[in-house]
Amino acid sequence: MKELILLSAIIILIYFTSWFVLAIIVKRNDVVDIAWGLGYLVLAAYYITNYEISGRAILITVLISIWGIRLAIFVFQRNRGKKEDFRYLNWRNTWKLFYLRSYFQIYLLQATMLLLIISPFTILMSQGSQPDLNYLDLIGATVWLIGFLFEAVGDYQLSAFKKKPENKGKIIESGLWKYTRHPNYFGEVSLWWGIFIITASSPGFLYGILGPLTITVLILFVSGVPMLEEKYKGNPEFEAYKKKTSKFFPLPSRKN
Repeated sequence: MKELILLSAIIILIYFTSWFVLAIIVKRNDVVDIAWGLGYLVLAAYYITNYEISGRAILITVLISIWGIRLAIFVFQRNRGKKEDFRYLNWRNTWKLFYLRSYFQIYLLQATMLLLIISPFTILMSQGSQPDLNYLDLIGATVWLIGFLFEAVGDYQLSAFKKKPENKGKIIESGLWKYTRHPNYFGEVSLWWGIFIITASSPGFLYGILGPLTITVLILFVSGVPMLEEKYKGNPEFEAYKKKTSKFFPLPSRKN
């Protein structure tokens, strides 16, 4: 297992360093958001081509590939023709030793988070032979599918909402956004719990719980929900939206 973890770390270090060089060239750090989803594909491809293949490994590889490609395409289309994302632009304007800090606080940090989040798959691949697919794989795939749909549909609904000129500056309150203020983040967390459940038949799978726990903490308490909600803090429309809409888990809209 130690050898696989070390090799994974080296691969991802080279991968994110390459994107850091690209970011310097194009003068925008939000390219790392495109790199994020594709990084999982890089590791999945390495695992599936260099270690013992099982039905479980193939299933996880397919699910990660669908998620990663969809996310990379979405982020690319979202950012195309626009200024650098507000988070990265703010850091660009306020950080001292900008490039050094960017490398460590954006690229190496994301590389570390990726390695932690994909750890259920890494552990599974380090175990060699796998039991046959069973009901846990079906449950995990179902949880993954629910999460993927929340993320993909939520992103689509928000993108469609923002494209309409009459919605400029407004808060989306329709579709999945009527039931949770962050359907895409809920979906992101859910699909990684689904991946973890798929690995539950593999020896040593419990160590992999670090993966879904990491993405849950990141989304709920660090860079996901808190950072986005801080952006809209004090906005009267958003404050009214908060009072009637669940923060994370989808729930019926509350009456004011």
